[in-house]
Amino acid sequence: MRKTINYYRVIWLKHDLAAGLSVFFVALPLCLGIALASGAPIYAGLLSGIIGGLVVSFISGSHLSVSGPAAGLTTVVAASIISLGDYQLFLLSVIIAGFIQVVLGVLRLGTIASFFPSSVIKGLLAAIGIMLISKQVPIALGYEQPDFWTSRFLQLFMDMDIFTNVHNFNQFISKGALFISGISIIIMIILHHTKAKQFKVIPAPLIVVIFGIVANLIFSHFSSSFSLKPMQLVDVPLNIIDEISFPDFSKLFSSSEIWKHGVVIAILASLESLLSIEAIDKLDKHNRITPGNRELIAQGIGNMTCGVFGAIPLTAVVVRGAANVDAGARTRLSAFTHGLFLILAVLFIPFALNKIPYASLAAILLITGYNLTKPKLYRHMWNLGWKQFIPFIATIIFILLSDLLIGVSIGLLISIYYIISNNFKEEFKITEAFDRGFDRYVIKLNTNVTFLNKANLKKTLDKVRHNSVLIIDGKDCNFIDHDILEIISEFDNKAKDRNIMLILEGVDKVNVADVH
Repeated sequence: MRKTINYYRVIWLKHDLAAGLSVFFVALPLCLGIALASGAPIYAGLLSGIIGGLVVSFISGSHLSVSGPAAGLTTVVAASIISLGDYQLFLLSVIIAGFIQVVLGVLRLGTIASFFPSSVIKGLLAAIGIMLISKQVPIALGYEQPDFWTSRFLQLFMDMDIFTNVHNFNQFISKGALFISGISIIIMIILHHTKAKQFKVIPAPLIVVIFGIVANLIFSHFSSSFSLKPMQLVDVPLNIIDEISFPDFSKLFSSSEIWKHGVVIAILASLESLLSIEAIDKLDKHNRITPGNRELIAQGIGNMTCGVFGAIPLTAVVVRGAANVDAGARTRLSAFTHGLFLILAVLFIPFALNKIPYASLAAILLITGYNLTKPKLYRHMWNLGWKQFIPFIATIIFILLSDLLIGVSIGLLISIYYIISNNFKEEFKITEAFDRGFDRYVIKLNTNVTFLNKANLKKTLDKVRHNSVLIIDGKDCNFIDHDILEIISEFDNKAKDRNIMLILEGVDKVNVADVH
């Protein structure tokens, strides 16, 4: 036991301490930015990151993944908060989502992500990227009014006097926010370039945050018109414990909407977590595999804890996990350490966090959104063919027009349609030849022929010409549905009337005389 403790102490000091610090610098701005994008209190993102580090890492079987608030949930969280109209009610949905995740894990449904086609999942992430970008554009511009997309932006193109429109539009934009977000985006792009990564010591989001703070301090010192207003800076309560909202358990069964949002959050959070740990496991040099069922339980307990303590929901996050791997992490102690650094920052330096401009966080999230919906993703899906592209693009369109659950459901139904269509074509094959003065047809039944093939088989049999020979070969079939046998047996009577010689190989006829 003592040797084990000493071993982990050495590993922590040599590898996981530095990795945890590195992940902290990545996670801090993301926690703030995702809370901002979700329409939740800023501190709720920090609490989510702390719980992901201190609670989930302790329970999870993953050695390298890091949990916290995720960009993939921002839209559903924002929609849930608006729909329920009360943050305390929303926290009940988070608790319900966590409970559902625990149940899924106990029922050993950790493979649930495998039942969603990759085209639909990619469409989901791309749509989230688009919505994330749309929400951050006004913040990046320092726009001060609530109607950016619905009014002001559209008015730019409403008449021919576009120069006057632009002048009026500029009155609501902050020059300082625009400068900070613009330079920050350039910094993010440069530091994400392949050649720049090998020279990067400090994480790009941290550099962007430091730049934003320094730039605004300079603007304020010189009383510049570029100076940001207090409302354009992060506002973390100096005594965060006094500001935390707690769930109102007395209203747990007051509305079905609370449970509906809980189910949606549970499904999306589970999918994102399972996909994230799969991606991080591929980066693990020691080839360790994370147990999916245990991960669902860990995420579920984490989200129940988030709901109880006023935090937004969390998932395993690829960005943080990848940063953890890049920093040389060896065990889950690095994720736990990043949680410790987050809680120390909240307790002891909230004044420093309140110097961060929202424009800096908006720049980080704009790049995050772009990475989810890159143009090359659309080209890649197009090149894969219609059967991949249509479910992908349909998922995006219907998510943008309605909500995440409807969009994913429609994308899934379209994918199922293509699967069934393929089944129609692949489970039997017909060949035609002319032999000894007769048309000769051979219908070769493949591995499994089910009721899904009924319609196509009927059409194929009806096309067999009079005065011909038809061979139906089922010797290589593992399973032939009774419905298929009925169709073949019914056709036997038609075959005699049409002077068709029917030869069955490995196919048994069934009695259809008394069916009706």
